Amino acid sequence: MIKEFKEFAMKGNMIDLAIGVIVGGAFGKVVTSIVNDVVMPPIGLLLGKVNFSDLFVSLDGNSYASLAEAKAAGAPTLNIGVFINTLLDFLIVSFVIFIVVKQLNRLRKKQDDKPADPKKETKECPECLSEIPKQAIRCKYCTAYVEPAASLESSTRTMN
Repeated sequence: MIKEFKEFAMKGNMIDLAIGVIVGGAFGKVVTSIVNDVVMPPIGLLLGKVNFSDLFVSLDGNSYASLAEAKAAGAPTLNIGVFINTLLDFLIVSFVIFIVVKQLNRLRKKQDDKPADPKKETKECPECLSEIPKQAIRCKYCTAYVEPAASLESSTRTMN
């Protein structure tokens, strides 16, 4: 059982997933800092010096100067500002992931769209030496009849 777990844990996909989770966690912290420390202060300033992290509604009917004061008093609160910050975090992370996945899909599509080896899809006309589709029975350039690809080598040998 330990051997099977070791094989499972050491697979490439498992390690890639672990790295992705660690990088994603760090990215989430960076985005949270961007929202809380860079994006929200100017928005709060534009809206009349509102501190979004202190934007809340007290459910016990009392008035508190800050969210920290309401929590210290044990008052139930609707933390609207914290929710807005978290929602912005989510939107930014979602947008970045969307862009990354879109770019990865574009790269995969380019790899899938690469033409196969042209030598495998074409053959050479024994008369005019032009490349023609492998399934062709007549050359599109000189209109000579061409044998199927399997017997093409034998026909060129007999002609020489």
